[in-house]
Amino acid sequence: MADMTHWAFPPELQPSSDEVDFDLSRALDAVVALRAEIPEDAFTASLLGTERTGSGVVIGDDGVVLTIGYLITEAESIWLTTNGGAVVPGHALAYDQVTGLGLVMPLGKLEAPAIARVDLDSAQTDGDVYVLSSGGRSHALRTRVFARREFAGYWEYLLDDALFTAPPHPEWSGAALLDGKGRLTGVGSLFVQEADGDDTVKGNMFVPSELIDPIENDMRRLGRADRPPRPWLGIYSAETRDGITIQGLAHQGPAERAGVHLGDVVRDVAGSPVSGLGDFYRSLWLQGPAGTDIPLTVARGGGLKEVTVQTVDRSMLLKKPSLQ
Repeated sequence: MADMTHWAFPPELQPSSDEVDFDLSRALDAVVALRAEIPEDAFTASLLGTERTGSGVVIGDDGVVLTIGYLITEAESIWLTTNGGAVVPGHALAYDQVTGLGLVMPLGKLEAPAIARVDLDSAQTDGDVYVLSSGGRSHALRTRVFARREFAGYWEYLLDDALFTAPPHPEWSGAALLDGKGRLTGVGSLFVQEADGDDTVKGNMFVPSELIDPIENDMRRLGRADRPPRPWLGIYSAETRDGITIQGLAHQGPAERAGVHLGDVVRDVAGSPVSGLGDFYRSLWLQGPAGTDIPLTVARGGGLKEVTVQTVDRSMLLKKPSLQ
C-alpha cells in the first residue's frame, strides 16, 4: 500500500484545541495505527489483500483496540503504533461479521489512553463532528453527519442504523468518529458516493461504536459474539432496475455449488417476495442459522428457476488467529 504518512489536511479543516469542547490531545492519542499481515492462502486474501493498514481506537483500560473487522480478518500478525511512535504487537481477539467490528489486544504495554464512548441517541451530531485516523492532528478532519439510516452491503451485510459523514476522510478504515463532545460514536468502514439531486455527495460510512457494547465481553471471552451464526450464501448482490441481481459468487461457495448464476435476479426467498437488498438479507436470516437450506426463486433467461442453497457458517472458512 502507498505511504500516506507525509500529508496533512489544510489547517482550516483540522480541529484545534481552542475550538473543541474536549481534550483533543488525549483523543488523538487514543487512536493508533494498525497494520495486519494475512497469509496468501487465506479465504479473504484475494478480496481484501494480504497487507492491510488502517487505524483503531483504544476503548479499554487494558489497551484493547476497537477497529473495523476487515482489517484483522485472518491476520497472522498485527502491529499497533501509537502517536508517540511506540510499536506493539497485537492479537486479533475477535471479528464480528454481524456488526463488522473487531477487537485487538496489544501484546505489550500500549501507552495510549482509552476514549469515552456514547450511544447514537445521546451523541451530539447535529454540528461539527471529527474523524481521527492515526497520525495526529494533521490527519484529523472536521466534518458533518449528512445521513443516519440503514446500510446494506453487497457482501451479505446489513446495518439498521449507520452514520454517513462528509467531506470524506481518505484514511477511513478503522478511523474514530467523535461527536461534538469528543466521545467515540463510530468506526470508519467505507468511502461512499451518493446522489443528492443533480450533485454527488462523497463521504464515509461509519459503523456505530455502540454495537460493540452488548458483545464485547463475549468477544473477549469466546473470540466471537455468543449468538447463532447467520446463514451465508457466498453471493455479492446489488439493487438494479431489474431487482436484486447476483453480481458475484464466492468460488466454490454455497450459492455457486447450488447452481446460482451470475446475473440471476432474486424474486423470492422461501416463497416470500423481496423488495430491496435489506429486505432480501432479513428474509434470508429469518430462515434459520447457518446450515439451513434456503430455497430461492431467481429470474434467468426469461424464465424462473428454483434453487435451494445449503448455507454455511462463513467463519468456518476463515483462518483463526493464534498466539505464537
